[in-house]
Amino acid sequence: MFSLTGKNAYVTGGASGIGRAVAEIFIEHGAKVVIADVVEASVVAAEMGATAVYCNVAEEASVAESLSKATASLGGKLDIVVLNAGVGDVGSTLVETEQSLIEKVTKVNHWGVLYGMKHAPASMNDGGTIISTSSMAAFISVPGSAVYSAGKRAVTSLTEMAALELGRRSIRVNCVCPGYTATALGSGEEGQRICKVFTALGRVAEVEDMSGVYLFLASDASRYMTGQVLKVDGGWDCGPTEALLELVTGSSAAPS
Repeated sequence: MFSLTGKNAYVTGGASGIGRAVAEIFIEHGAKVVIADVVEASVVAAEMGATAVYCNVAEEASVAESLSKATASLGGKLDIVVLNAGVGDVGSTLVETEQSLIEKVTKVNHWGVLYGMKHAPASMNDGGTIISTSSMAAFISVPGSAVYSAGKRAVTSLTEMAALELGRRSIRVNCVCPGYTATALGSGEEGQRICKVFTALGRVAEVEDMSGVYLFLASDASRYMTGQVLKVDGGWDCGPTEALLELVTGSSAAPS
């Protein structure tokens, strides 16, 4: 049920972090994979047994061209498309946010997924699957991350809309919302401290904690799931943890 043998996959942001882990687990389960990234990724691709193409998701023409090159490289249409590329610029309040940052984050995190969903279907087989990467920032607001959070929330809306529009082709569209993850983009010391107190599991995620979820969504194991947004956050969204209650009230139980 989790086999991807005979499947062609395309992963943006596949040269590092969650994207690389996803590409690797797809290959382990039988898929042929193209990783699309704005950085030179041929060495990384060779290490995992994939093919690399250039893609700047902030540019519509680049997204369309990379999909075309991916199908040519694989010798057929795509069965799995993972729209994962993103940037994590946060820290400025709304009134302090520079226009250049607004444009950068919005073009990559919002428009990059929009362009992928716009152009990927023409390069896909019926019955395929699209998986987008959002973030728990789409649901949990933290001061200083307004533009980032807005872009990631837009991804969840795009996921639902694409699921409706592509259902007639049996193309499933789902979304993963990671919490803090140990990548160059997603977690430093601050993230580790937050996870220790705010998540039920009390730790930052590893990329391997995420890649299995993408495998599930790419495989027949999830064949009746579409338009869904999966929160993979170690229990951050559940509510105040015992550790947080102890920090705030001195007790791990709810106040009597």
